[in-house]
This record gives sequence, C-alpha cells and structure tokens, in this order.
Amino acid sequence: MAPVRYLLLDRITSLEAERATAIKAVSLADDMFVDHFPGHPVMPGALIVEALAQLGGVLAEAAVRERGHRDLHALLTIINKAKFRRMARPGDRMELETKLVSVSEDGALVRGTSTIDGALAAEAELGFAFAKIESQKLIARRREIVDVWLHGTTRDA
Repeated sequence: MAPVRYLLLDRITSLEAERATAIKAVSLADDMFVDHFPGHPVMPGALIVEALAQLGGVLAEAAVRERGHRDLHALLTIINKAKFRRMARPGDRMELETKLVSVSEDGALVRGTSTIDGALAAEAELGFAFAKIESQKLIARRREIVDVWLHGTTRDA
C-alpha cells in the first residue's frame, strides 16, 4: 500500500492579510474512502478540520512573515467549537475559508468554515503555535507545497 499523504487542499484561491480561501474537490479516488465507509463514502470530519488547519496554517505563517519572522511553521495546537453540519461526499466541491482572529510571534488563532453548494458544512476555531524550522530541506519542501497550492506549480518549474 502506498503511503497516505494528507495534503487536503487542491488550490488556495486567495491569500490576503487576514483571510484565505481554498477549494477541495472531494473525489472517490481519495485514499480516505477505502475504509470510510464502503458503500457509503463520507469524508471524515477530522480531515475536514485538517483541511481548514492546512489553510489556516498558511494564513498564519503569511501573517507572521509580514511581521518579519521567517521560516516559522504553524503547528495546530487547539481545535475549538468544531461543528459538522453537512457531510462531504465524492463529487462535492468544498470551499474553505479561514479568517485571522489574532496573531503574534508565539501563535495564531483563526476561524474556519467549509461550505458545499453554498451551505455551511463545517466550522471550527483553530489555534496554532509557531515552531522555527532550521532544516533547509524542510523549508524548501514547505515552500514547494504552498507554491503548488497557490500557483499550481513550484517556483523552480
């Protein structure tokens, strides 16, 4: 079996000072549907929160970078007020949005929502701590992932 990588954003559609949006096309080809659930595929709520956390982390990192702090990685530390209102199924186009509530050099707080066909599917408040990345390999890999999410390609391509 191939390793599962949970990069759950297909594309970041906007990254502004205090807000970011992205899309996730939920596909039956996604690894999660092998076991969740046979005959009734539903995207696990924990992975919807993870998609929001990935987008919120990019937003938090961009905000702290604007304040002159480089090579910090946002680590999810808190999930509050998570609510799931609609199931995400193969064929759905999930639209994600995160809004910055607060940020400092120590961490950030964002509010995230996920909608499907304009209807609220999930929401959560997410807290992040920042960790300094020392490894040039990890810094390059993180930049590569974010470049693909933002531009569909890496800067070197």
